[in-house]
Amino acid sequence: MMTPSQDSAPPINGVLETALYVDDMPRAVRFFADVLGLPVMLRTDRLTAFDAGASSVLLVFARGASQADVTGERGTVPGHDGAGPLHMALRISADAYDGWKARIEAHGVTLRGEMSWPAGGRSLYFEDPDGHVLELATPGLWANY
Repeated sequence: MMTPSQDSAPPINGVLETALYVDDMPRAVRFFADVLGLPVMLRTDRLTAFDAGASSVLLVFARGASQADVTGERGTVPGHDGAGPLHMALRISADAYDGWKARIEAHGVTLRGEMSWPAGGRSLYFEDPDGHVLELATPGLWANY
């Protein structure tokens, strides 16, 4: 049996992908491209991949369209799906906070909340058209950010 010190995991280098599941793909693509300005990297009927900065990818799937495994000559991607309002946060710089707040409001998106964190970070909360709770967060939110 290995002791905890012998069983240390190799390092994780960050979150590569985050997935949201939507009911109306064209509406979701417009929101993430127009309101948040995320560049589209891949677009199919079941999936749109957005460049979310800093080697991060936001995957937006048509709800229910990715439940089955996808198998091809290069391997298998297990099926997945999600329901209900999910949450994700995007990193922004502290000096971009007010500009983002103004942009969100100018696009007619209702702010759900704001938070000032003990370590100095701030967060803006709002929803995408499918009701997912999105957050724009400045450094000072977590010990590692």
